[in-house]
Amino acid sequence: MNRKLSACFLAALLLSAEAYPFPAIGARAEEQATAAANHPWKGKRVAFLGDSITDKKHVGTTKCYWEYLAEMLGLEPLVYGINGHQWTGILRQAQQLFEEQGDSVDAIIVFAGTNDYNAGLPLGEWFTETEMETIVGGPRATVRKHRAPVMADTTFKGRINLAMDYLKSHFPTKQIILMTPLHRAFARFSDQNIQPDENFANKLGLYIDDYVRTIKEAGNVWAVPVIDLNSASGLFPLDDAYAPYFHKTDTDRLHPNAEGHRRMAKAIFYQLQAYPPTFE
Repeated sequence: MNRKLSACFLAALLLSAEAYPFPAIGARAEEQATAAANHPWKGKRVAFLGDSITDKKHVGTTKCYWEYLAEMLGLEPLVYGINGHQWTGILRQAQQLFEEQGDSVDAIIVFAGTNDYNAGLPLGEWFTETEMETIVGGPRATVRKHRAPVMADTTFKGRINLAMDYLKSHFPTKQIILMTPLHRAFARFSDQNIQPDENFANKLGLYIDDYVRTIKEAGNVWAVPVIDLNSASGLFPLDDAYAPYFHKTDTDRLHPNAEGHRRMAKAIFYQLQAYPPTFE
């Protein structure tokens, strides 16, 4: 009898429990809509600097991540990315942005670095060091090591310094965010433009990881947030399971297609919730 009673009791508990342990589809959609409505970046004017993945020409895709973000948040995208640009191009894009928009933008997002890796650009150093005299408590003159940023377009860090120096001095009240390059697999754009996957080092023996780490370091060097899209997007074209997110399975697993851009946008959407779009 006790066993029968226990079985009946358990059955009653199961019948009275919720049929779904997680929110229903409609509830999830409502939750996402609420997140968008309360998002701090909703309706902002955001400049996007970068390379082919940001370019308005839609390289390898019919829709870009910034277009998805515009739909999700109602933001106004100001797009300056140009196909093939390295970080030297970011400085020119920043200068054009200031000439055309002044300080009317709310925020600036920079997404570049993969072309510097492919070109085999040396990483270089953030600073040069010398010894200089200074005044310390007392006051008393003393000689100490002193560093100065490397401002040169011949190294990756030097190029970042040049661009970030311009952005920080011309947009001091705006939010500036860097994004790390995506993972990259094989691409063949022509007989003269064949790019192996990221498991091959570039001509200097450096991997894409080295350039990703450098972008992360730049966040501390220049006091700006970094969205690590290399990891946060989840896009991993080296695995065949992720081929549907990229332009062409056999010849272009470098450029995300529209579904890949949608996934990028969703990752960026949630990362941006952590940062104010402006400091005004």
